[in-house]
Amino acid sequence: MTKKTMISSSNKKIIASLLFTASLFAQQTSSVKLWEVPITQGQAMPLKEIKTQYSEEKVEWKNQIFIQPEITFQKMEGIGGAFNEIGGEALLSLKKEQQQELMRNLFAADRAGFSFCRTAIGASDFGIDAYSYAMVPNDFKMEHFSIERDQKYVLPYLKSALQENPALTLFASPWSPPGWMKLSGEMEGLKQKPNQLIDDSKIYKAYALYFVKYLEEYEKNGVKIDRICIQNENDANTKYPSCVFPAKEMVAFANDYLIPAFKKNRVKTAIYAGTFRAALGMDVLDFTQCKNTKKLAGVGIQYTDSRLLTDAKTFMPNLKLFHTEGNCYNGENSIEQAKNRLEEVASYINSGSTTFTYWNMILNETTKSGWDWTQNSLININRKTAEIQYNPDYNAMYIISKFIQPGDIRIASMNKGKYPMITVKSPEGTIKVLFQNTNPQDKTFEVTVNKKPFKLKLAANAITALEITNY
Repeated sequence: MTKKTMISSSNKKIIASLLFTASLFAQQTSSVKLWEVPITQGQAMPLKEIKTQYSEEKVEWKNQIFIQPEITFQKMEGIGGAFNEIGGEALLSLKKEQQQELMRNLFAADRAGFSFCRTAIGASDFGIDAYSYAMVPNDFKMEHFSIERDQKYVLPYLKSALQENPALTLFASPWSPPGWMKLSGEMEGLKQKPNQLIDDSKIYKAYALYFVKYLEEYEKNGVKIDRICIQNENDANTKYPSCVFPAKEMVAFANDYLIPAFKKNRVKTAIYAGTFRAALGMDVLDFTQCKNTKKLAGVGIQYTDSRLLTDAKTFMPNLKLFHTEGNCYNGENSIEQAKNRLEEVASYINSGSTTFTYWNMILNETTKSGWDWTQNSLININRKTAEIQYNPDYNAMYIISKFIQPGDIRIASMNKGKYPMITVKSPEGTIKVLFQNTNPQDKTFEVTVNKKPFKLKLAANAITALEITNY
């Protein structure tokens, strides 16, 4: 028989001390950098590196975070916002030096570093008024096609962003075809006649050529559009430019007219369905039930419940999703609204989106559209006083863009408290965690990476970014 080994109380203390030392060694060999932005009145440079506070405090059950970096999902394409005519007009009201500083804060690599943005094909709801590039009725060959209107505000706005970030990816979508292509004869909706395209091959051919001309003219002006979505909010019939374009009809238009027109004219821009939302139906699910969708690159989605995105991926596991427009709210630009932003971004990225696109990056002092309704923006410019106001949403989007870069890969993670969280891994292997402690006080959280735990104290309400290396 072997004798049982008895461990003395002094030996137990030695073992406990060794275990504690091993825990500290695991924390020290993994490099953890901590950054945060306050969700308060916006700041031009809100990001601050915080001294990493390791902790041995007891952790509440809900404050545990688990990360498995070897389990990977979609590759990220970037974070950004939308250009619009009203924002361009406000930007150009500033002195040149102010314009350059503002655009650096949005697009420069050492600032927010926006990398994926949207622009409109013709007038959006934040155009000054309704316009298209084919204002002459029945111009089926696009002989009078012109982007002259965009030369005044939109193209200078876009080009100033590209000066700061030449690698910026741009996508575009129309809010409405030219009015003469529609049954209503108007770009705006809510008319007596239906707000949709005339069902005629001549119209479809002309509209496909309209897209081609837009992309060619923009490229001649130094602005390359990476992809287009066929119709913004294809279920919308609104007082501003809009067009009802059901998923089945959209897919048919793409296959029969748009894709052949791009091929004929050697246009390399990718074609996506959407932008789909879920206001009056479940268009993204309608798309998954369509035939002949393989030639489309994927779908653009906005204002869509994450459960619908999960269901869409169930029907089409290889479906590529990218996010196209963030919650526009009501022009209050409040701290409470900004506190919801990371949760919104996480709902799309954690459902498979490769992007998140905020809506209006810049608005003027009124916060109003050309159709007299107010929305939020990252920045407001007072055209009379030249005052530049950074809003709380700017702080939130700054840190999100800073730490989710093109080429990052989403990795598996969870937290028991269901706090807003996104986890990605850079091509170099750095783990980046965006996290929001929604408690009203600072809390200690235990982060476990590959079964290696460490404890950190994270600030109340702020959005925090962790960079973890040597894990």
